[in-house]
Amino acid sequence: MSNNAMVSRVENDNRVLVLERVFDAPRELVFKMFKEPEHLKMWWGPRGWELPVCIVDFKPGGVWHYCMKCIDPNLGQFYGMEAWGKGVYKEIIEPETIVYTDYFSDAEGNINENLPSTEVTMEFIDLDGQTKLISHSLYVSAEALKTVMDMGMLQGITETWDRLEERLNEIK
Repeated sequence: MSNNAMVSRVENDNRVLVLERVFDAPRELVFKMFKEPEHLKMWWGPRGWELPVCIVDFKPGGVWHYCMKCIDPNLGQFYGMEAWGKGVYKEIIEPETIVYTDYFSDAEGNINENLPSTEVTMEFIDLDGQTKLISHSLYVSAEALKTVMDMGMLQGITETWDRLEERLNEIK
């Protein structure tokens, strides 16, 4: 594990969560991790969760539909739980930017209107063989951001990016 810890901050009237982390891998490889389902299945989600369903149509207007399932009995009440998500890609500039709207959904891909959607912009910045990943997540309100933070989202995304780093170290 490197010492490239994630940095997080909240901006714009508490509606934007910014996450930054430097990965010791080339930009093209880090970008590919977000593009190809066979890679996403290996690292997406917090520790103790797997991605049994991961369907990616990686183009503007395309959909990423996935299921995270808790497979770790040590996670107590979460064990066996499924969490479905759906991303709709808005803009893709390879290997620099991915913009998508992130939704909570069900197994059929129907959007859960009771949980907040997020406008996500991911920037992949080349740092001479390393990659700085900056994620901007815009929520509809400060309350919506607080809702997902209270659900443990920051810990979950930290563990997810730790798993991404481990996957990069395995394949680079």
